[in-house]
Amino acid sequence: MNDTRRDFLKLCGLAGLGVAFPGGLASSARAAAAVKEEPPYEGPFYIVFNASGGWDTTYLMDPKGVNEINRLYKEGDILTKGAHTFAPTAKHKTGGMSNEDFYTEFGSELLTFNGLDYSVNNHSPGARYMATGKLDSLAYPTFAALVAAAKGPACPISYLTFGNYSATGNLVAMSRVPYLPSLQRIANADAIEGNVRSPYHDDFALARIEKALAEQRGSRAALPLLPRQERAESMLYAAQVNSKTMARVTPHIPKESPKERLAQQAEIALASFKAGVCVSANLTIGQFDSHANNDVDQMKLLPELLAGIAYTLRRAEALKIRDKLVVVLQSEMGRTPTYNKGNGKDHWSIGSVMFLGPGIKGNRVIGATDDKQFGVNLNPTTLATDKDKGIKIRPEHIHEALREYAGIAAHPHAKKFPLGLTDKEKLQKLWG
Repeated sequence: MNDTRRDFLKLCGLAGLGVAFPGGLASSARAAAAVKEEPPYEGPFYIVFNASGGWDTTYLMDPKGVNEINRLYKEGDILTKGAHTFAPTAKHKTGGMSNEDFYTEFGSELLTFNGLDYSVNNHSPGARYMATGKLDSLAYPTFAALVAAAKGPACPISYLTFGNYSATGNLVAMSRVPYLPSLQRIANADAIEGNVRSPYHDDFALARIEKALAEQRGSRAALPLLPRQERAESMLYAAQVNSKTMARVTPHIPKESPKERLAQQAEIALASFKAGVCVSANLTIGQFDSHANNDVDQMKLLPELLAGIAYTLRRAEALKIRDKLVVVLQSEMGRTPTYNKGNGKDHWSIGSVMFLGPGIKGNRVIGATDDKQFGVNLNPTTLATDKDKGIKIRPEHIHEALREYAGIAAHPHAKKFPLGLTDKEKLQKLWG
């Protein structure tokens, strides 16, 4: 049995999967509790899509068509669906989903915020700022990690991440499961290569082993241990607890893996959500940093991003968790309103963010940029643009609103990482 546990923990390490007791590193006393399967987490579930590298918002939700900001369409070509205006891409995309189809299917549910001021235009600080709401600290957790720690600390893989900025603030384990076969093996740690038909032990033997491990752990609870030894024993014991819980994922793993990279990530996250072992997931696709051939790159990547979101929402519908799924769509920067000599666009510190989910009133666009793609100040109380008396809206405003939306603004974890906004600066009724 020790070999089984070692193999399980080794697999977790290879996959970047952190397995630990609720709330981080458990004390010996807590780890000595009897083995029991935690009830499934039932939602809401949070997915953050990251367009890593800096997307060109004028080819999606903040179209211009003036001042030579875009070369693929003119101002008169801009399309409208309800309250949304968007760039036409059906004739220019090289795959994926066009803006036209995306807004037709999801525009009624979508909330867009334009004119977000990132304050910086470098990748690392921008990604950190957008992920956490805090620019000048490396200690702050991402929103996905924070909400996972607050809502589902007992979940075996409470916070899943597939890249981009993923800091946890030491609140919750960071879990990485790169491929669906990896999830299959982790979900069935007590079976050979994750094959449920080839268990190492039958149910009777496994129950006896679990009981013996609990008794052994209990007998050692009062012994003084070095921190490293305590951690090792706690992790070993936690593997036993979580391996039973993770088995709930198995029925929801598709037999065939999709080819698209976001769809692959989504399948892992959605299966974990459905099984009640995960709260949040940080999904990402890169290569948006289009310093050369901006239009070609953006017309490849933006449709791929939208197709991945559509796949996720449709698959969530099939799994009957669509009504519990919260989606955040973001990037760490925008692209300049001018082209460089290589037909590319460089870093721009103004951008957009989009939301969709239960309790979020859709068919709305808040905030704006002007004809030169500079952000327009906003009245945080009325949410109306106010060039003279309004304020610049930055990532901390968005994160404060996200914390309120998720019901964790007053949670001790959130208070440990304050965003420094006064009540007058907080966005009122952003979610409608």
